[in-house]
Amino acid sequence: MILEINSIAENIRLAELFIESIRDEKNIKEDQYGKLMIAVTEAVNNSIFHGNKLNKEKKVIVRCVEINPFRICVIVEDEGEGFSYDSLPDPTQKDRLEEPGGRGVFLMKALADDVVFNNNGKVVELYFNI
Repeated sequence: MILEINSIAENIRLAELFIESIRDEKNIKEDQYGKLMIAVTEAVNNSIFHGNKLNKEKKVIVRCVEINPFRICVIVEDEGEGFSYDSLPDPTQKDRLEEPGGRGVFLMKALADDVVFNNNGKVVELYFNI
C-alpha cells in the first residue's frame, strides 16, 4: 500500500484515510489503531511542515509493508534536508512543557513498537505489532 501526497496541510486528511485503510485491510484492533493513527499522522505532519516546509511541489510518500502477520512497518519519507533526530530536546522537561511544538518524534517513539530514522531523518520507519 502506497500513498503519495503533496506537502500541503490539507493532505494530512488523506494520510488519515490511508491509515484507516491499513486498519481495515490488516484487521487492526482499536487500541493499536489509535497508536498507529497518532504516530503515522505525526510523521506525515512533520514531513509536510518541517521536512518539506509546506512546499507543495515536494512529495511525502507513505508506505505500509507487512513484516509478518503480526507486524507491520509504515514508512514515511519526505524530500527535505533531514534533521538531527538524536539531538531533539526532551518535550517532557519542565522548561519545555509550555512549548507549542516539539512532541511529534516523542509521540512516535512512545506509540510505535520501534522507530528507525534513515537518510538523515528524511525517512522514518514505524513498526507496530498487530
